[in-house]
Amino acid sequence: MSSDSDLGFFVLLVRKGSLSAAAQELNLSPPAVSKRLAKLEDRLGVRLLNRTTRRISMTSEGEAYYQSAIQIMREIEELEERVSHASETPSGLLRINATFGFGREYVAPVISEFSHLYPEVEVQLLLTDAPMNMVEEGIDLGIRFGGLPNSRITARKLLANRRFLCAAPSYIERHGMPRSLSDLINHNCIILRQDNDVYDVWKLQRGQHSETVKVHGTLSSNDGEIALGWVMDGLGIMLRSEWDIARHVKAGRLQLVLPQYAHVDADIYAVYPERHNLSAKVRIFIDFLHRKLRKHTSDNT
Repeated sequence: MSSDSDLGFFVLLVRKGSLSAAAQELNLSPPAVSKRLAKLEDRLGVRLLNRTTRRISMTSEGEAYYQSAIQIMREIEELEERVSHASETPSGLLRINATFGFGREYVAPVISEFSHLYPEVEVQLLLTDAPMNMVEEGIDLGIRFGGLPNSRITARKLLANRRFLCAAPSYIERHGMPRSLSDLINHNCIILRQDNDVYDVWKLQRGQHSETVKVHGTLSSNDGEIALGWVMDGLGIMLRSEWDIARHVKAGRLQLVLPQYAHVDADIYAVYPERHNLSAKVRIFIDFLHRKLRKHTSDNT
């Protein structure tokens, strides 16, 4: 502990054995050291040291104060070391919030691998339809899509992502392939009711040109997996993230509809409330998740 504190000052004074030696160590004059000691004794209401021109000796109260000061300083040093160590070695509770689909498909398997490597970290994965209030709920890390909700949240981009229109081949065979966005008015669109977006207005971009289309349909849900299941059953057209449909398109279970259009504000971010001094558990998990997502993407392209 620094000698700036009364405890540190008194311990230094006793160890140096004289006011002059302590003054030299502290780069002060002996009268200044004597004045500070007197102020400490006045505050405590007891005499701590007997002093002569050459040496000092502790009173019984001073001895008790000295021994307690040594113990307190040792405990503070151990505490500071543990806290500092937490910024280097991952340990403790890590609470993560993600959406149901992405959390199940990608985040949960990464947590499994992470737990094998860092068994000192206790991970809680909380899946919700809408992002949780990170501060109020004690969330260390959130996985979110698209723009950030406010400036108090810090983010790191994990993966580029877009949303595309898609449908099952069986739906296209029965109802035909739309040739323009306006054709969607005549199609059954499956609507996902999540977050606070306007559900039935799809915002799409072609190059630098943006368009919106108001859609309607007989089916809607706040669960992306349920909605995607309806699409694969041939019941309609849906706007869905490429991370979720890429494998189905590759396998022929889904087709892209008007692939020249995409909803581009859908990148995947790791978000957290602190701007500086991230704990090791958060920092290392973000790095680990980022590497795993990049590898998964490269393996499937």
